[in-house]
Amino acid sequence: MSRKSSILALSAGLALACAGFVATPAAQAAPQVSVGVGVGIGVPPPAPRFERVPPPRHGYVWARGYWAWSPRLHRHVWVRGRWMRVRPGYRYMPPRWREGPHGHWHFSAGYWGR
Repeated sequence: MSRKSSILALSAGLALACAGFVATPAAQAAPQVSVGVGVGIGVPPPAPRFERVPPPRHGYVWARGYWAWSPRLHRHVWVRGRWMRVRPGYRYMPPRWREGPHGHWHFSAGYWGR
């Protein structure tokens, strides 16, 4: 993959990431699955930061914070958690980083699934 293609793939993945990263509440926890657009880099993400989860809010789930890769800064940047409106009949599968072959780290955007 060329450098330009890698940058475009990374940009697309980050755009999707910004569109909706959430974690399900503990009662709705589900296994994490990689789907959709992903990006890979040679730098592992730092440990997640501690964020105090606010009290439950009817009709919303808390989207925990996550590390995103900034191609402009050439480093991970923390994206703070936020509230996200529940989608009835769907479960949110959170985004994740996983280590692939040869020490490359792959980011998979979260998604709403049935």
